[in-house]
Amino acid sequence: MSEMQQQEKHLADRQAKLEKKLRHDVGRAIGDYQMIEDGDVIMCCLSGGKDSYAMLDILLNLQKRAPIKFEIVAVNLDQKQPGFPEDILPAYLDTLAVPYHILEKDTYSIVKDKIPEGKTTCSLCSRLRRGTLYGFAQRIGATKIALGHHRDDIIETLFLNMFFGGKMKAMPPKLLSDDGANMVIRPLAYSKEKDIAEYAELKKFPIIPCNLCGSQENLKRGAVKDMLNQWDRDFPGRIETIFTAMQNTSPSQGVDRNAFDFISLQRDADAPLSGDVAESDLPAFDFLDTTNNGHINLDEAAKINIVTTYKP
Repeated sequence: MSEMQQQEKHLADRQAKLEKKLRHDVGRAIGDYQMIEDGDVIMCCLSGGKDSYAMLDILLNLQKRAPIKFEIVAVNLDQKQPGFPEDILPAYLDTLAVPYHILEKDTYSIVKDKIPEGKTTCSLCSRLRRGTLYGFAQRIGATKIALGHHRDDIIETLFLNMFFGGKMKAMPPKLLSDDGANMVIRPLAYSKEKDIAEYAELKKFPIIPCNLCGSQENLKRGAVKDMLNQWDRDFPGRIETIFTAMQNTSPSQGVDRNAFDFISLQRDADAPLSGDVAESDLPAFDFLDTTNNGHINLDEAAKINIVTTYKP
């Protein structure tokens, strides 16, 4: 086998391994949050970026193996950004034999008109895009709208909201729109961005850059991403721990009065003593008293002697 053949085999093996991992992550997220059900019509939103390409690729892969039947419809919104290559996505989608729609709406001009030069355009751009896609989903009878946000996006959004919005919230893997008309799912919720990026490179997806927001160098999200990447280098495993923590919240141990009813908390005066205050529950054995360099009986140590009482 020549050196070139060995390299090609290595890349093919790596692609197969990543595909299996991403398929596993997506399948687990779909199962955990019941994202897709029998008979669903999934509107898969494509931006031309690596994440949405990977999402469509994996969903089409899972569609062939799933024990249930569901449809996939790919949708791209051409927001009329200058220089947007209109031919790339249709040409790519034609090779997949997947139903698709290319929508056109000049949100670019609206954003440039409303947002001062140098200010972040993402918020208005995303609202305009979301409204258009929500409306089109209802028009084609889509039961779910699939977005390509991954695990890193979810964590970054948590810190963005904490640092700049004063809110403890992120991107849920499954979301019902405010009007109740649309269900949004994020099948890549468990997938790492670095896995997606490598997979996209190996698959040679025809990436289309977002010139509207990509030209802004000092986006807050970029700063948060840099912070998380540094943590990942300095403390391997920290990102996984953060995401695990987001799945294990305890409202009663926080300070959000809307998430937990602190006002109605009442102690039970008739509750029996238990735990570390119940003398009858204490074991009778000696333990080392390092302060006095000796041994004392735990039963005796647990008893409280009133030394002084003061009444004015």
